[in-house]
Amino acid sequence: MTDIIDGNAVAAEVRDGLSGAIDTLDDAGVTPTLATVLMSDDPASQTYVSMKQQDCEEVGIEALDVEIDPDAPAEELFDTVADLNADPDVNGILVQMPVPDHIEDRDVIRAIDPAKDVDGFHPENVGRLVAGDPVYKPCTPHGVLKLLDAADVETEGADVTVVGRSNIVGKPLANLLIQKADYGNATVTVCHSRTDDLAEKTRRADVVIAAVGVPELVDGSMIADGTVVIDVGVNRVERDGESTLVGDVDFESAKAKASAITPVPGGVGPMTRAMLLYNTVKAASRQADVPVDLE
Repeated sequence: MTDIIDGNAVAAEVRDGLSGAIDTLDDAGVTPTLATVLMSDDPASQTYVSMKQQDCEEVGIEALDVEIDPDAPAEELFDTVADLNADPDVNGILVQMPVPDHIEDRDVIRAIDPAKDVDGFHPENVGRLVAGDPVYKPCTPHGVLKLLDAADVETEGADVTVVGRSNIVGKPLANLLIQKADYGNATVTVCHSRTDDLAEKTRRADVVIAAVGVPELVDGSMIADGTVVIDVGVNRVERDGESTLVGDVDFESAKAKASAITPVPGGVGPMTRAMLLYNTVKAASRQADVPVDLE
């Protein structure tokens, strides 16, 4: 019987696990604070930011909402980030991507103080991750590791195929999986949309992680019996005249062969949001020099 890995349940455990750390910070007069910066009128981006703010409020993290007109000059965004960097009451900064076309994403990422970069995308934080000394693990890769742990999936010595090479998921996840850590020591193959004979690479894996952004690219014919499948993809497609969400994995055919699999929605997505809260609490602890217990 295939184990359906419940990301909502694991995310709830992560959030519950933050309560002790937040209480410790509160006793020291510190309220973890996350600033979300939205420079977009895209409904999806607005929804994502609203959900993150709601998550913060539910666990006792202060949510600071900053909205900037998408037509404003780039300087307004960079001045806002600079002000947040300088604000001692702000522990984490998240600029919702994408930003308008007249601003480079990479310039925004580099403008954020690495100590407040709770997404883990600043070059300094990326470099520390690659060196095996991460401060903030990027939220989605960290969430994937938590899901594997919760499902008792052993990565030590396992063959893991990551389908996707993005800076947000594929690359940092591959780096975390090969490191000498509690959830590492794997042998990792990184594939992408131009990989020749992708199915040959995925069929030999003990764990397949799909994060390529192609709807239902990986199906049951591409995995071996007993494979663990983690689906990071979230794609909106039209079916029978209705819009629906699907992952990068064809769930039904893959479920028939997998030993464990994440659904979409309800798999990796909730974990990404939970690990953002985790990183914000960690940032508050580091900046206030108040030790807390974070697993």
